[in-house]
Amino acid sequence: MTASASPRRWLFVATILVGSFLLFLVQPMVARMVLPRLGGAPAVWNSAMLVYQALLLGGYAYAHWLGRFAVRRQAMIHVALLLAAALWLPIGIANLAPAAPGQEALWVPLLLAASIGPVFFAVAAQAPLMQRWFAADVRAGDPYYLYAASNLGSFAGLISYPALVEPALQLAAQSWGWTAGYALLVVLVIAAAAARWHGAAAEPASGAAAADEAPPTWRRQLHWLLIAAVPSGLMLSTTTHLTTDIVAMPLLWVLPLGLYLLSFVIAFSTADRLVQIFAVIAPPVLLATGGLALLSDGGGSMIVALASLAMLFIVAVALHGYLYHLRPAPRHLTLFYLIMSAGGVLGGLFAALIAPLVFDWAYEHPLLVLAAAALLPLPVLFPWDKWLGLEPRRATLVMALLVLIACYIALRMADDWRGSLDGMIGLGALVILFIGLLAIGRRWAYVATLAALMLGVGGLSTIYESFSGARVRSYFGVYTIADDGVRQERRLAHGTTLHGLQITRAGHERRPTTYYGFQSGVGLTLDKAEALAGPNAAIGIVGLGTGTLACYRRPGQQWTIFEIDPAMVAIARDRSKFTFLADCAPDVPIIIGDARLQLAKQPPASLDILVIDAFSSDAIPLHLVTSEAIGVYARALKPDGILLIHISNRFFNLEPVLAAEARARGWTAAIRMDPATGGEAASLTSSNWVALTATPQRMRQLTGGIQPREKAYDDGVWVPLAGREGFTRWTDDYASTLPILIWKHIIGGRDE
Repeated sequence: MTASASPRRWLFVATILVGSFLLFLVQPMVARMVLPRLGGAPAVWNSAMLVYQALLLGGYAYAHWLGRFAVRRQAMIHVALLLAAALWLPIGIANLAPAAPGQEALWVPLLLAASIGPVFFAVAAQAPLMQRWFAADVRAGDPYYLYAASNLGSFAGLISYPALVEPALQLAAQSWGWTAGYALLVVLVIAAAAARWHGAAAEPASGAAAADEAPPTWRRQLHWLLIAAVPSGLMLSTTTHLTTDIVAMPLLWVLPLGLYLLSFVIAFSTADRLVQIFAVIAPPVLLATGGLALLSDGGGSMIVALASLAMLFIVAVALHGYLYHLRPAPRHLTLFYLIMSAGGVLGGLFAALIAPLVFDWAYEHPLLVLAAAALLPLPVLFPWDKWLGLEPRRATLVMALLVLIACYIALRMADDWRGSLDGMIGLGALVILFIGLLAIGRRWAYVATLAALMLGVGGLSTIYESFSGARVRSYFGVYTIADDGVRQERRLAHGTTLHGLQITRAGHERRPTTYYGFQSGVGLTLDKAEALAGPNAAIGIVGLGTGTLACYRRPGQQWTIFEIDPAMVAIARDRSKFTFLADCAPDVPIIIGDARLQLAKQPPASLDILVIDAFSSDAIPLHLVTSEAIGVYARALKPDGILLIHISNRFFNLEPVLAAEARARGWTAAIRMDPATGGEAASLTSSNWVALTATPQRMRQLTGGIQPREKAYDDGVWVPLAGREGFTRWTDDYASTLPILIWKHIIGGRDE
């Protein structure tokens, strides 16, 4: 067979790879572009993923609709669509009015759809459409393996952005580079159309049997929908669960999505034996790791994080392999992918929109784990009934008894739960795990045992907390209030990060705690506010927390607090929870909304001191530390104003970022590294605060003179920032977190 007469498999593989690469390269790129307007909360990424899945569904629906025409007409329509969508190039962000407080869950999808909707929609149709065109040649063979190539391209695009594109290119260059890739895609699509221009009609065939195959039943289509929905939802819920209750690690969102895409590569390949292996190990892995899915008070370790990611990957491969096993003949290919995409949207809708509104904790994760258990193939691991020679009915009775024993053990574990799997708790978990392994092959028993294990390993404690009123969930995170009777403290945790603490011992309620002690950078600055700016000092605070800083306020001072999350404001103002605001600053105005946008609306030169303390968990709100953001702060500050930025972080070293910015502006910068020692050390947390002033004289008034770095941990001492030679200044157009990652903490899983 000559090359001209061949099915030109390479051309269709190349077209699908390029389209999928572009599709997943644009996702983090657009997320980076909207950072100045949205911030970096995990819910923002989940909302973005929902938009992408919805547009993917639209693209698949369009490809399915297009399949009714001859390939020649399909090609003309699709090329025309690609050219029309090019009007949205180069990629940019739509100019929409900011969201009203509390409306972010609806506004974020609208912004993203208006910005890249048409382009994403057109490119999203590539995978099913190219497979259909490929199958139009009767010599081409089974087209489904091309879906593995599609997801391989998607994975490459996803990984390329943080590893290669973001560190090397500014956003404008990224956008034009993507536009060039889009032009290449159009050329490849035209070439693929030309390869089938004189080929078969729209109905592909791989033989008479395929052509005569009856359409899939509604029951089969529903099965496809559910199998596709669970891994999609589980991918998003794993992201939320990891960042909320295990470890807030940088770039963590890339890992669940990347593993999700790779699961398709394996499941839709020709590696049948490998997929079978995943199907065998998925039930025990889901049982062992999914049993921790309801744990909310003791899972903060890298081991648990890695186990959760491994579970997601193994279960996704098993479910997607099952989906591949249930695939129809190529003539129903676009319908199959349309329903798969609808399942992806359904799972995303549940995890990204419904769950945050309905649940006060990440309950979507254990629910999706149970759904996976209900759908997974369950090949019998241990045929114990045959080993014992039991009849089916008697074996069912024995299994029911074992499940009851597992439930009893789980209740006893829940009564004795103290936050760890030690002693009898660990032994009980092992017994339930063993019963669960015996239950594999009997779905009702397997799901029931898994649920029992979840409840026993901290699950009931998590559920009880929901009824105590001690936990609040908003678009920006999950906040949990906990009392420590021994230490006489009340704590507010935002995911894995301590967000505030108040001493409940009489006479100590107003004492500054955590990152805000008297020897911290912010404590030293606010304590000297009257000496620095007079009795009527104007002070802005970005980030409310529990309101700890409020008790530094002195009579006559004019304070303004900026907070993005209405739920946090409600917590801080509720005297039954924390009393800092009620006792020290009940009349201070609190402006709700993104601090950068709100500060831009303030009168220029209106603040003497501006405190930036908006870091939730260990994620960096990039848009608050770029050159443009610092420019907003400088505008709001008086000429001799003091800018104070909290940079305590387990995974990022932000000193080079602020040192580069200070150097570019000709400002003076210093850092106060408070080791949090002293009489109240138990209620304090080590902290790093950076002060920036326009003149050395103002910095001298604040610090009394910057000291050498070796004195960094002495009381009240400020030292120079540790900059880096050649470090590129962060802007809204360029900022890469890779150069400032503290790799030893990521690898070691440090969790302070």
